[in-house]
Amino acid sequence: MDLIDTLISITLDLTAAITEKDRYERLLIAIEKVLPYDAAALLRVDGDLLIPVAARGLIPDALGREYARSSHPRLDIICNADEPVWFPADNPLPDPFDGLLATGEDTQSQIRACLGCPLRVENKLTGILTADAFDPEAFDHMDPRFLKAVGALAGAQMQTAHLIDALEISAERQGQIANELMQDIHMRQGSQILGSSSIMTHLRREIELVARSDFTVLVMGDTGVGKELVIRAIHASSNRKDAPLLYLNCAALPESLAESELFGHTKGAFTGASRDRAGKFELANHGTLFLDEIGELPLSIQPKLLRAIQEGEIQRVGSDKSDHVDVRLLAATNRDLEAEVENKRFRVDLYHRLNVYPIRIPSLKEHIEDIPLLAGYFCERIQRRLGLGPVRISPDAYEMMAGYDWPGNVRELENIISRAVLKSSSIVSRGDPVVLEITHLDSDLIRKDLPIVPSSPKKEMVFSKNFSLNDELKNYKVKLITLALNKNHGNWAAAARDLGMHRSNLHNLAKRLGIMGNM
Repeated sequence: MDLIDTLISITLDLTAAITEKDRYERLLIAIEKVLPYDAAALLRVDGDLLIPVAARGLIPDALGREYARSSHPRLDIICNADEPVWFPADNPLPDPFDGLLATGEDTQSQIRACLGCPLRVENKLTGILTADAFDPEAFDHMDPRFLKAVGALAGAQMQTAHLIDALEISAERQGQIANELMQDIHMRQGSQILGSSSIMTHLRREIELVARSDFTVLVMGDTGVGKELVIRAIHASSNRKDAPLLYLNCAALPESLAESELFGHTKGAFTGASRDRAGKFELANHGTLFLDEIGELPLSIQPKLLRAIQEGEIQRVGSDKSDHVDVRLLAATNRDLEAEVENKRFRVDLYHRLNVYPIRIPSLKEHIEDIPLLAGYFCERIQRRLGLGPVRISPDAYEMMAGYDWPGNVRELENIISRAVLKSSSIVSRGDPVVLEITHLDSDLIRKDLPIVPSSPKKEMVFSKNFSLNDELKNYKVKLITLALNKNHGNWAAAARDLGMHRSNLHNLAKRLGIMGNM
């Protein structure tokens, strides 16, 4: 009866008014009642890539990865199959989720039972369902006909979710939205805003809202937060997405050439002007112009930029003729433009013209909970670039990253992950799993992550035969947390603030270290 109930539950969800995320989660929950998996995932097909849309039993970083079929033979076999596929426990092909199961300390847990089901609608592959278990006999009793029925319903679920999501974004494209949305995501890999935290969800909503308008947008944020990424995402979702997005870095413009770069010049207008040349505004006509580091634009050019924004009129250097252009302007800066206005370094009227729709990008320390997803994305990218085996990150390394301040934001995270992967890959054989440990992280990160603890007079460290860096670090963390709790009379929230951590992260770390039961 469980099998029938499961099929009925999945079928009813096909017509339920629920979100795409809830649709996928309920599908995996329903399957779990009859399929004893330790981990399961739904992946959407996008060309050669398989993109996770939901998972259970996997660590968060698994959802931040993209799985290339060419790099994961098991997934490729499932995609090419017409029926559910079982992989015996002794199958030599690597499992893509080895080391990604949410099993606590052991980051290299070996999966013993694996099955996959292609999800097809009208013979077209839309995705795959995978299930993994540590028990090698976990799936031996499953009826292939039942799994095929689940696969058909899951494929319909996935297509339904795409259609509903697409209709909410743009009702006018409803006839071809499922296919166009998948192509659009593939083409816009450089404009994906990653993060599942509330602050990043809000940012994506802001982008989606303003993208549909023709408003001028001012994107603000610290260095390394991804301002250019947000600009590309706005353009890619706008009505001008098929027109060019032109880029100009105002900080790299000499004052003598800034006007020509923006508005063009005529032959002979100045020394070296050997021919007529169009400026960025002309080239971006009917498209979008992105002015990066707008706070660095010379004051002498700002009135002409203001006129171009207000009236849509430009004039080449050396010309008496004005031309009209239709350009959407997007600008970015890491400066405080209000302070620049007060200090007479930026025109107040230009500031208000640019500030029609301001978007502030949060620094990484404001959404630390997104680090696993971002780190997984960077690991997968550097893995493909270097041709490595699976790249994993140890729990201790994640804890260290969660306690770091990240002054260089997402760019610094990417750089540190890239360096750590390079270091850790140098000590393993080609194709073997690469595991990032604390010792592989940047030395500055380690130094800033560990605050100084008052101690007894210094003693020279003696390395015994049983010395273990991991044990020493564990003892050090226990001491730090205990000191912070004692200082704050057992107040976990206050202790977390002193340690520069989120309260939930401190609780999780304390449980892992065995502190909770002793307090």
